[in-house]
Amino acid sequence: MKHLILFLTISRVILSPILFLLIVVFNFYGASLFIFVFASASDFLDGYLARKFNLVTQIGEILDPVADKILIVFVIIGVALALNSAFIGFVGSMLLAREFWVATLRDFNSRNNNLSATKVTFLAKLKTTFQFLAFSGYLTGLYLDNAFILFISNFILFLALIITLQTGLSYTIASFKK
Repeated sequence: MKHLILFLTISRVILSPILFLLIVVFNFYGASLFIFVFASASDFLDGYLARKFNLVTQIGEILDPVADKILIVFVIIGVALALNSAFIGFVGSMLLAREFWVATLRDFNSRNNNLSATKVTFLAKLKTTFQFLAFSGYLTGLYLDNAFILFISNFILFLALIITLQTGLSYTIASFKK
């Protein structure tokens, strides 16, 4: 079971550049959507299985969020290029900047024995869910060539941005509150 959990996490890393190529080079939006939904589901499944079978490991706690970030980087850039969207590019850059910032805060807190300040919260998990929903929506909109789905995806991405900024601010305040 422990190997399956690790495989699910690492599969997100391996699938990320493939996903990018399918979106940007080949315009295979249906296959991209399928792979992205699988990768998004694997994010939930690896954590669920690790907790259910009491197989939570330190390496898993480190790799899981990194795999999420790698996946989202490739998808943000791929979808922004496919749609030639400054909005997705800008919001995506804000999402990524927050991720780099929080990674820095986690390193800082690790060095200062303040790990609880940046422990993953429910709101942070909600942020990831909204990001995955937005980009699933974009890929669906591209696959179906449907402007309304793309518009709804813009709205969901904007909501993800608000949650992203809120969680980044919360982690920042908790990190320097001493």
